[in-house]
Amino acid sequence: MAEIKAETQVHLLEAKNITKRFGGLVAVDDVSFHVDAGEVVALVGDNGAGKSTLIKIISGVHRPDSGEILLNGQKIHIDSPIDAINHGIETIYQDLALAENMDVPSNIFLGRETTKKVLGVVPVVNQEHMLKESRKVLDRLDIKIPSLKSNIRNLSGGQRQAVAISRSIYWNAKVLIMDEPTAALGISEQKKVLELVYSLRAQGIAIIIISHQMYDVFSVADRIIVMRRGIKAGERLVANTTTEEIVSLIVGAESVEKRSQ
Repeated sequence: MAEIKAETQVHLLEAKNITKRFGGLVAVDDVSFHVDAGEVVALVGDNGAGKSTLIKIISGVHRPDSGEILLNGQKIHIDSPIDAINHGIETIYQDLALAENMDVPSNIFLGRETTKKVLGVVPVVNQEHMLKESRKVLDRLDIKIPSLKSNIRNLSGGQRQAVAISRSIYWNAKVLIMDEPTAALGISEQKKVLELVYSLRAQGIAIIIISHQMYDVFSVADRIIVMRRGIKAGERLVANTTTEEIVSLIVGAESVEKRSQ
């Protein structure tokens, strides 16, 4: 199976020749990849392969030592997570960053609450608007949560993941990065999260998934990027590869140089 050849075209999000060092350790070494609207790209690799560092560069947690990030063909500077969000790049980490003592609307609007003025003077949080808008985005994604006024701590793992996704989509994410989205979920809830990914792809959202679950990767991804020891060890179309080939690239059983010829 042939290596995917690079094409000259404008992509929604493109990382070019990204390198990141921590002291004497090269965590990411001259890595390039892209994702387009309505596409799911899986980023896979063993622990320490560099995939999390690469994602943190795109999401503004780390600054690259070299390389560039382009959005719709234009170079952008991402110096903080806020910069990434302002460019429409949202990241959902494994901890989901939800406030467990707050309800669903409060989490969807967390840090971006809408207000109204009482007596034309005193600003207060507009709970009615937030509830209405939360229902809209949940309906858009066909997410069923019995009571939006339930505290997050009372929701299942899959429902929490759905709330985190809804928050990103409500704020107009163009690119959604999902770090191990089905980790610690039961089989039925894993299926629901994967169905959400299908829905997001159909709505034109570009999705980057970090996952160790080969079933998840082959279920939803269009392309797979394999990281190993900081380099991009391979890139494959899901339709043209197998689990065995991807695992071989992850562990280094196949020669990157040989496959690139």
